[in-house]
Amino acid sequence: MYNEKEYFFQCPYCFESISFLLEELYDNQNYIEDCEVCCNPIEINYRSNGEEIINFNAEKA
Repeated sequence: MYNEKEYFFQCPYCFESISFLLEELYDNQNYIEDCEVCCNPIEINYRSNGEEIINFNAEKA
């Protein structure tokens, strides 16, 4: 998709390094996605200025 960026972070459950594709077009995003390693749900919150991710948080859902 347009303006997607791979963002790497640590899973709050298994502490493995994982990545998700995040859209940089939108200001605020909030959703739940499963960890690709342990399959637990992670709540993703991030802000973008339209060109880059400026604030990112991943917590146990």
